[in-house]
Amino acid sequence: MESLLAALEGTTLAQALRASRWGYAALNAAHIFAIALLVGSVVPLNLRLLGVWRSISREAVVRVLAPVAASGLALALLTGPLLFAVRAREYSGVGFLQLKLVFIAVGVLSTLALCRSHGFLLRDAPRARLAGHAVLSTICWLGALVCGRLIAFAGD
Repeated sequence: MESLLAALEGTTLAQALRASRWGYAALNAAHIFAIALLVGSVVPLNLRLLGVWRSISREAVVRVLAPVAASGLALALLTGPLLFAVRAREYSGVGFLQLKLVFIAVGVLSTLALCRSHGFLLRDAPRARLAGHAVLSTICWLGALVCGRLIAFAGD
């Protein structure tokens, strides 16, 4: 595993990012922007699934916020591994990173399962199922956010 992580750090892209203060900063900013899109849309969406803002249709909220969340997730999934590659050996042993990945996996899989069972717009989803998903999703994405931030403090 050590040799795989070293090879990842040795890629041309990882070396270029380590050598470029502004390139790494731009990548880091893109990752933060992605997380802002993701968490910033998931939290209000989950609040609506919990029954807040009942005057606004659930379908309208899902139509607007789900694509924003998906875009944020896609960008985070592109930028995160690049940030990891810069210091793969160091980051691979950080427990907060491992926990963050678990939160992300559970968050994504639970959302896919909900949409598979009830469709993208969740029209026929029982209120209890939506509430349970909203709580789990909020815990996962806020947990991933906090763990991601704590990675910076876990080294040395």
